[in-house]
Amino acid sequence: MENTSEMPNKLDDRFQHSAPARDMLEKGAILQRDGTYAIAPHIPGGIITDPELLVRIANVAKKYNCPAVKVTSSQRIAIVGLKEEDVDAAWKDLDMTPGAAIGLCVRSVKFCPGTTFCKRGQQDSVGLGTEIDRRYHGMTLPSKFKISVSGCPNKCMDAMMIDFGIMGTPKGFTVYVGGNGGLNPRFGEKLAEHQTSEQVLQILDRTVSFYKREARTNERLGKFIDRLGFDRYRQEVLNETTVH
Repeated sequence: MENTSEMPNKLDDRFQHSAPARDMLEKGAILQRDGTYAIAPHIPGGIITDPELLVRIANVAKKYNCPAVKVTSSQRIAIVGLKEEDVDAAWKDLDMTPGAAIGLCVRSVKFCPGTTFCKRGQQDSVGLGTEIDRRYHGMTLPSKFKISVSGCPNKCMDAMMIDFGIMGTPKGFTVYVGGNGGLNPRFGEKLAEHQTSEQVLQILDRTVSFYKREARTNERLGKFIDRLGFDRYRQEVLNETTVH
């Protein structure tokens, strides 16, 4: 599936400031309490293999006198406290792609170390997560959408508290859908188990297509499933080759 969409990404106006200053979606800059901005470069899975990248982030924070650098829950490193007039220059110095931290889109694709690094890993969460990130990060959807891949049943990436959660087991991947936190938290529902990486990608492709086509603006996947019914959703995104 191409990382393109007919609908332009936009801010969720329900959570915007009433003052003239606002989040700057096109620049990946989030307004802070004091009127400055935070930016968070995209770091797939939070995995950094070149230490020079950390040096570059630190140098930008020092150059623009930023009071803090923060590790985020989306596996990014945010530079906090940029003046509005410095945002463009900071991105130029970083020479990195912004993380999709705001807007109605795929906000994050989190994945654990899995069998690449972790002694408890049972599936390759890094490989699957990297491919999902490549396909979907930043894709515009009717509401914010979060994806995670855990390499074992410990679910360290919160597979049941995220829109599309994936959990590794010795027999393959289990898929949970419709989870979210926030004011009205919802546990994800088990959709399929014992899936290969390719089958998970097929289910995600169908989920995104169906959701994009039928969901209302600002309707999270869980609310969408509640409105249509889990059985109808399941029928749309599964076929006999993936049902277990």
